[in-house]
Amino acid sequence: MAGELPLIATTVVGSYPQPEWLVDRDALLAGGVPRVGMPGLWRVPPAWLERAQDDAVRLAARDMERAGIDVVSDGEARRESYFNWLAPALTGIDLERPGLGVSRTGKPTPVPRVVGPIGRVRPVLASQVAFLKAQTERPIKITVPGPFTLTSLAQNEHYADAPSLAMAFAAVVNDELREARAAGADFVQLDEPYLQAWPDRAREYGIAAIDRALDGIAAPTVVHLCFGYAHTVRDKPSGYSFLPELERSRATHVSIEAAQPRLDCAVLRALPSKTIVLGALDLGDAGVETADVVADRIRRALAHVGAERLIAAPDCGMKYLPRARAFAKLEALVAGARRVRAELTREVG
Repeated sequence: MAGELPLIATTVVGSYPQPEWLVDRDALLAGGVPRVGMPGLWRVPPAWLERAQDDAVRLAARDMERAGIDVVSDGEARRESYFNWLAPALTGIDLERPGLGVSRTGKPTPVPRVVGPIGRVRPVLASQVAFLKAQTERPIKITVPGPFTLTSLAQNEHYADAPSLAMAFAAVVNDELREARAAGADFVQLDEPYLQAWPDRAREYGIAAIDRALDGIAAPTVVHLCFGYAHTVRDKPSGYSFLPELERSRATHVSIEAAQPRLDCAVLRALPSKTIVLGALDLGDAGVETADVVADRIRRALAHVGAERLIAAPDCGMKYLPRARAFAKLEALVAGARRVRAELTREVG
């Protein structure tokens, strides 16, 4: 399926705004990214929640299709956050008494507390992938928190050290990804924002954990790293403290923010074997980019990456944006990518 994508294809990083009839957006916007359960976020009673989430997935997929996105996701509509949905399906984690961790901004935050061997109680992604697959004829992508980030946001009271915990998380993530692939996922993505936040630890064991999580996955595999949601992190550095290291990982694609941080795309030369999923939408900008702005951001990357190795996307997940703005930005993304594609086609012709 991935081979059928057009030149300069478009995708999303993962999340899309959840409907206000599904989640309490005031509560979502007021708090930080949940690392443990946040059941009060849902407006729908538990007995009807799964059906409501089904409808939200349908809406997200339809919006992406209407905008013209080539590789769609489920909008992460079933999740309180990109991070906290996996822990309830695992053994070895005390959900009743969370631990304490440190966010990338240095603030203390409740995190899962690891008290025993990490394993799976039940699969999660396979049924969700199958549902999404039935909603669209376009290629689909599913996202999972990566093992390094899972380890970074856990209080470890069982494993000998962080690398051991990371490999345990990687094993269960790998099981989820294998099942997601079997259920029809065309792309799978690891969300690894803490590679950038804690680069020294990432150099110690980050690549090994990523490779274990992606072992045997016969599909395009993406690692996404970023500086944090624009809603919570407004001042972003213009360069990555951990990026060239991903060249030696098993991942086939690397997804990065480039628009809001105004990244010097020359750094992409350090990833010669990877397809770059380029952040071309600034989610910290309350306005909607024009096609010209998006096209110019793509052209800057093309000075360093071949067009056959470039996919356009938002900088990060879009869940904190108003839905109308998110949709308009996706339309601009598609228009900008098509403009550059047409230019490249004329050059070849």
